[in-house]
Amino acid sequence: MSQCLERPVFRIVSEVASAMGVRAFVIGGYVRDCLLGRECGDIDIVVEGSGIDFARAVGEKCGRKVSYFPSFGTAMLRFMGDEIEFVGARKESYRRESRKPIVENGTLEDDQMRRDFTINALALSLQKDCFGELVDPFGGVRDLAAGIIRTPLDPDTTYSDDPLRMLRAVRFAAKLSTAQMRFCIVPESMDSMRRMAGRLSILSVERITEELDKMMAAPQPSMAFRLMDEAGLLERILPEVSALKGVETVDGKGHKDNFQHTLAVLNNVAAASDSVPLRWAALLHDIGKPATKSFEKGHGWTFHGHDIVGSKMVPDIFNRLRMSQDSMKYVRKLVWLHLRPIALVDGCVTDSAVRRLLFDAGDEIDDLMTLCNADITSKNPVKVARIKANFELVKEKLAAVEAKDRIRNFKNPITGDYVMQLFGIAPCREIGLLKEAVKEAILDGKIGNNFEEADEYMRSLAPSLGLHER
Repeated sequence: MSQCLERPVFRIVSEVASAMGVRAFVIGGYVRDCLLGRECGDIDIVVEGSGIDFARAVGEKCGRKVSYFPSFGTAMLRFMGDEIEFVGARKESYRRESRKPIVENGTLEDDQMRRDFTINALALSLQKDCFGELVDPFGGVRDLAAGIIRTPLDPDTTYSDDPLRMLRAVRFAAKLSTAQMRFCIVPESMDSMRRMAGRLSILSVERITEELDKMMAAPQPSMAFRLMDEAGLLERILPEVSALKGVETVDGKGHKDNFQHTLAVLNNVAAASDSVPLRWAALLHDIGKPATKSFEKGHGWTFHGHDIVGSKMVPDIFNRLRMSQDSMKYVRKLVWLHLRPIALVDGCVTDSAVRRLLFDAGDEIDDLMTLCNADITSKNPVKVARIKANFELVKEKLAAVEAKDRIRNFKNPITGDYVMQLFGIAPCREIGLLKEAVKEAILDGKIGNNFEEADEYMRSLAPSLGLHER
């Protein structure tokens, strides 16, 4: 394990521990990631004693400023690019109505018992006489090698004490999985999560949302949402997504499972972009389908208007989860527009239609195109090839129209101040009508996106509204 302790800070911690006569260990995520061959800059040091006093001594030894958090009994310093947090070893007990523990001083063994998963309970000794020795009382190394997420203690106790651990189990399974190794949650833990799902009610919304965002950042975020569904957590947190599940058949015709389709789109977007808001748009792009599902005799299943209905659902979801309003507006826009580029593929791609898409999408046009490309999930390779080929034509048309007409960040060449000055009028309804007419003329291609043509067009309309130059 010596390769995990090559950073100078560990020798400094070891020397301070020896001088103070206490035991100190590096524990948790750093040890786990090191054993997996992953980079980790967050280091947790647990000491049998006061974490704050120990951090103060380490700060003095290495000449670094220490930040103290007395209410949590922790302290933190930065050293050579690493963020190092210190805490005293502790044991915890819980009241049923709260996930906030009753904390007492404890030993390393006590501290490891309170950890969420065996792979996060791994510790390396920083004592001089056994420097680098692994302390693994729950078989965390074995579970790492097998790709297993398991609780150190009985899962019912672990998840009931702190229900956030259920979401963390899901998040770690998705985060740690690679093409070479898939991490899974052991069956007894999945069964326990189904029993304990109701305990999510004691969590703050902010902590739930923080975990959801971390799941979204995983290499394959769909894995997290599939696990949440299997554990009975998804319907309690995102019922709008859970409602996408299932296939209904009438007259021998069934629609695709929109939940599975959504997860496929989410993975496609994740493969193309690290943007978490864009991944949220992928997850929510079809949430309007359950409310708009209809069977038309002789035609089959339709979901007319699900883009509009879904976009109207987005604010409620973001408000409920107390998420950023800026992200909400971005996601709502992409859900609203996600059918538009596909419509251009299927129909006649006119300059006017492209201008209107550019105007409505604005700076989000590139992300919208990424989402729409990811939305092509047909199992018919010929159909996929045809749609993607047409999709490339739409992208070329978008680039050509944007270069010519500069619509993406459209600003009306005619301002209200200019109209008031030209006609000697105060603010009134007619000004808005003139500006709207100019905008529509530019988007329809009747006039160019420049002041000269816009001014001439606006002046030609003014008399019909009773306006005359002074």
